[in-house]
Amino acid sequence: MGNGDTRVRGLAARAGGWSARHRWAAVGIWVLFVVLAMGLGSAAGRVDVKDSDQLKGETHTAAKIVEDAGIDEPASESVLIQAKDADGKATDADFRAAVGAVVAAVEGTGKVTDVTSPYDTDTISKDGRSALVQFDMRGDADTAGDRVEPVLKAVEGVQKEHGSLRIEEIGGASMNKTFSDAFGDDFEKAELSAVPVALGILLIAFGAVVAALLPVLLAVSAIVATMGLMGLVSHVMPMSDTANSVMLLVGLAVGVDYCLFYLRREREERQAGRDPQTALRIAAATSGRAIIVSGVTVCVAMAGMLFTGLAEFEAMGLASLMVVSVAMVGSVTVLPAVLSLLGERVEKGKIPFLHPESRLRRKKPAGERESRFWTAVLKGVLAKPVVSVVVAAGALLAIAAPAVGMKTQNLTLDQEFGDSLPIVQTYNRVNDAFPGGSEPAEVIVRAKDINAPEVTGALADFKEKAISSGASRGPVEIKLHDAQNIAFVYVPLVGGSDLDKAGASLDKLRDEVRPATLGKVAGLEAPITGQVAGSKDFNDQLAGAVVPVFAFVVVFAFVLMLLSFRSLTVAITSIVLNLLSVGAAYGILVAVFQHGWGASLVGAEGVGAIITWLPLFLFVILFGLSMDYHVFVVSRIREARLRGRTTKDAIQHGVVTTAGVVTSAAVIMVAVFAIFGTLSMQSMKQMGVGLAAAVLIDATIIRGVLLPAVMALLGERNWYLPKWLHRLPDLTHDEAADAVLAPTARDDEGERVGV
Repeated sequence: MGNGDTRVRGLAARAGGWSARHRWAAVGIWVLFVVLAMGLGSAAGRVDVKDSDQLKGETHTAAKIVEDAGIDEPASESVLIQAKDADGKATDADFRAAVGAVVAAVEGTGKVTDVTSPYDTDTISKDGRSALVQFDMRGDADTAGDRVEPVLKAVEGVQKEHGSLRIEEIGGASMNKTFSDAFGDDFEKAELSAVPVALGILLIAFGAVVAALLPVLLAVSAIVATMGLMGLVSHVMPMSDTANSVMLLVGLAVGVDYCLFYLRREREERQAGRDPQTALRIAAATSGRAIIVSGVTVCVAMAGMLFTGLAEFEAMGLASLMVVSVAMVGSVTVLPAVLSLLGERVEKGKIPFLHPESRLRRKKPAGERESRFWTAVLKGVLAKPVVSVVVAAGALLAIAAPAVGMKTQNLTLDQEFGDSLPIVQTYNRVNDAFPGGSEPAEVIVRAKDINAPEVTGALADFKEKAISSGASRGPVEIKLHDAQNIAFVYVPLVGGSDLDKAGASLDKLRDEVRPATLGKVAGLEAPITGQVAGSKDFNDQLAGAVVPVFAFVVVFAFVLMLLSFRSLTVAITSIVLNLLSVGAAYGILVAVFQHGWGASLVGAEGVGAIITWLPLFLFVILFGLSMDYHVFVVSRIREARLRGRTTKDAIQHGVVTTAGVVTSAAVIMVAVFAIFGTLSMQSMKQMGVGLAAAVLIDATIIRGVLLPAVMALLGERNWYLPKWLHRLPDLTHDEAADAVLAPTARDDEGERVGV
């Protein structure tokens, strides 16, 4: 078929064709869109998720009561004064002098209020060796970390004068400052290094500067536009910094991937002797179609996070959905226009020894540029598909096995950061001396009259019963806000930083102590919040969201694959293979971070649990991203089958000819995600390791071994579609004319193949 006869149909093909014919208009519209989105978003500003909207349950109710009352809780700080000598006591003269010096020093900064002495509040440990001076930071709690430096220096000054004692400060403000100083640049460096890493890999993959720059520029422009859109959308659904980081990760991954798929196919066709415009039309009809199918599937997966009922997840899901949509639209519109404008100049800036001309034989036709490594692997896989399925599936199931015992929880300070920071050691010492004192449960009591006799009596009973029940060892502190008829009750929980034991203490407070005391006062509200309560409520909410999110993502992904390939078999195998990939990622996470197998290699010793939000987050992200490769490979196999190849030949052709682009895309994703695996925070490390491991497994074992082996075993049944499903919409028409107009493929018995 001559170049002039290569006609294409379908949405991707029409979009690519229009852009190629109206090159400057397409580029101009895209630039205008990016500039307008960013400008309008900046002007509108971003509305972030409120604390009161972060969770459901009691923690949400408590935050809402405080917010409605207009009470701004200050950032509370404590100074631990502890005798280094086992014989030292809080009653010693030197100890008393140190307490007085700390009180005077922090008050002298003018940055604090409500300073209390341990001798007045009875915040002295049972062994008498430790005491707490407590106070609040003046001003907004969110920015207290910026103002706490003079207070920390004042406490350090007292420490220098009392060498026999340990004098250390800890609290919300000091922890925020410490983490900001230690890790504030961590994320920024990771995010900034992701782009150069991706560009470096693309330079190796393409061997030309211009070709390597295009995917990065498309991804960055999609991210910039989405940042602006997030500002606009946040006025309807609030966003967050976490959502912004996730959006950047996902946007870079899919933006580069989509452009990579398109560019490699266009380049392949030109190397086969096609003229640039024909090569572009074929790329639009084939890779363009794969991008749309993949993009819509990823969007559906991301939309699953909207069903969690958790504001943070909803923000991450919507932000990810938007950046994928923008990257997908950009790939099938402005990218063809840019390629049309550049023509052969896309090969500018050739790098010696890396450019394809020095590695590939020009005379070999497009579609035959096969990876030697994957050709050798495929030869063995297709020769013994049963053995390949058993070995590959068995290996993945073995890797996934540890996930059966997965333990999830919100990580405590020492789990999140280890002992690398002095403040973590202070946190542990406070918890040892005052179990639960560093992060007590907070009971937010609202009544019609907080000073009514029945209310004050119930508060006194609650305080006494909290200790006598064994839920707390005290001291229980009550802070009244008379004008708002609200009381804050702070209850240190037995169990301290052990969330399992502290959770049992919380259950006692909620299920036994509260009903027997505060619960007897009509019209009184007393939701219990705090870190332990927040972790429990978050887990409960997330547990309730797992089934609907899983069901939504799996069912819609199945339907999309069914409509896109008109094959029940392809749809089923797609879901099964993706679930295997996710399961293997779970297994690796549990093995490394929970059981500690190889934890020293990634700096994850002693974590012992998986951060609560990660399993569902990984499922949604991985299920979406893994469809990139799956759709791209299966589309190429289907295209070859439509051209009249046997299914086995089509599998061989599809896998080995896509191996280069899939490998390049996977290496970029693994490298970007691995950067986050090097961060000091264990939650980010877990996310990075989980994503990197899953993508690596998906691009190798799944796409290179298991997928071709399963398809080889199924043979012509890969294209099976029951007659009762023939009425489904046909979304398979975005193929090149030489595929669509080829003689109808038939199996060995002369029956029409349903493709």
